[in-house]
Amino acid sequence: MKVFEYIKNYIDILNNLVGQLISWGSVVLVLLVTFDVVLRYCFNKSFIATQELELTIFSAMFLLGAGYTLKKDSHVRVDVIYHRVRKRKKAFINCIGTIIFLIPGCFLAIKTAIPFVEASWRIGEGSPDPGGLPAYYLIKGLIPLGFFLLALQAISFFIDNLRLLLGKQARKDVKH
Repeated sequence: MKVFEYIKNYIDILNNLVGQLISWGSVVLVLLVTFDVVLRYCFNKSFIATQELELTIFSAMFLLGAGYTLKKDSHVRVDVIYHRVRKRKKAFINCIGTIIFLIPGCFLAIKTAIPFVEASWRIGEGSPDPGGLPAYYLIKGLIPLGFFLLALQAISFFIDNLRLLLGKQARKDVKH
């Protein structure tokens, strides 16, 4: 079990770092949107590249932040049963859901995205709009990376829930 704890800790450290980095994206995004709105409404100017950059930053935050969100157990749950059951039953539901849905779903998304990303890199895909961003392939490269980080965090999540099922106290997160 020590090996699993070691793996879990490194996954958590990685997703904490990514989450902290991505959180700065929201500051940048707010500033960029403010700049765009001021340009548009005060100066009657707008740039396609600015609007595409807003979408790119949001996409990066969403894709790379999914693992961190799972780590913080902040994903939205729509379940009429889950919130009514005890911790051990929740751990059982989490283990089953992680093995049957979450990890296979992540690997399916990665497998599906890789040819799409490779094609984009091969042609050096950029914006189809004049004045748009030149490197769409970079953001498309974040698709498999985001799902990989989510899959790693799913492994950590599974280990935590398995420990609870086996009657072992899950350690509190270490502040990094």
